[in-house]
Amino acid sequence: MSVTQFENERWSNDQQKAVFRHHATLEFVDAGPVLDIGCGDGLFMSMLQEKGLTVEGVDLSSVAVSAVEKRGLKGTVCDFTEQPLPFTDGQFATVVALDVLEHVYNPAFVLGEMKRVARDAVVISVPNFSSLPARIQVLFGKVPENNRPNKGHVYWFNWTGLGQLTSVAGLRISKLKTNVPREKAFLIGPFLKALALLSPNLFALSFVVRCEFI
Repeated sequence: MSVTQFENERWSNDQQKAVFRHHATLEFVDAGPVLDIGCGDGLFMSMLQEKGLTVEGVDLSSVAVSAVEKRGLKGTVCDFTEQPLPFTDGQFATVVALDVLEHVYNPAFVLGEMKRVARDAVVISVPNFSSLPARIQVLFGKVPENNRPNKGHVYWFNWTGLGQLTSVAGLRISKLKTNVPREKAFLIGPFLKALALLSPNLFALSFVVRCEFI
């Protein structure tokens, strides 16, 4: 099954719900127009529009882009994993990719194209494949959730790897948000959040970063 077929099947049977990455990224996006890479069914695009920002989306999946258009938003089918984005340099103030880069074989290429069409900032979210829960699962001989085939993940990120990728692309991480297990639990949640800032590789479940140009 090709990546495009995988994504078409996924969006034929899936519908997004607003979760941590959406809410965190919304706080990091302060200027439009915005381009949403791997926009899926357009949920985050709708959130940006409600914030008063102009937004466009691109996705591998024609099924996903059809869902975007049903929301009255502008979407383009594009294999951004291998082809240059069909936009001019600096066309968008902010370019976002939420849980997208771990699905592509060459995230450096995709990130380079994101930077090219952005004027001010790039915002990325990726799961942390080195999180404490993942390490515990491996210790007990289990395959961590993020590594299972149904996820479609082909590139494994942790905090170190994300920092290296952004640096090579000529980007500097200026803001970071993380989520942790049981983050709403009294005392435990705030404690784990503090640990995630001290040691993101170990305690964060995922990362949302805003990157500025070096």
